[in-house]
Amino acid sequence: MRYVALLRGINVTGNNMISMEELRAVFESLGFSRVTSYINSGNLAFDVRAAAEPSLIAKIEKGIKEHFSTSVQVMVRPQKDIASILANNPFDGEFESHKEMHVLFLKEEMPTAKVDIVLAAVPEMERCVFRGREIYCHLPMGVAESLLGRGLVERKAKVPVTARNWRTVQKLADL
Repeated sequence: MRYVALLRGINVTGNNMISMEELRAVFESLGFSRVTSYINSGNLAFDVRAAAEPSLIAKIEKGIKEHFSTSVQVMVRPQKDIASILANNPFDGEFESHKEMHVLFLKEEMPTAKVDIVLAAVPEMERCVFRGREIYCHLPMGVAESLLGRGLVERKAKVPVTARNWRTVQKLADL
């Protein structure tokens, strides 16, 4: 089965620098095959016998910790689920650039009480919709100027997330 792994916070602003070549090799050493990566920010696809996502996450996080001596949060999705994520965009046709549209990936669905906390803090100019383990974010001013892009979800809900712009999510479907 083909999966996509999304690593949080690597190769961003000079922090947690990890070579994609080395990272692909680590994935292969974990028994994954057809390992490919997209750009330098921790997007990988790989094949492995069908497995529970939590066990894949634990295996990847442990492999990264052992090889790179750094802890990295990892979100995993079956690659076939990316097509559904793309198709379920509540803001389809309402943004001018892929830079305005982001998807935040969570390890597990966020409890309603935490969703309410985040929604109450979202600035008027920004929009977000929670769907399962993804948060769709329309950020007209771009992620750099966004409260959502500056860790609002993690600060308010105390859950790890990793964000990808719309172009990257589209590429994930083809890795």
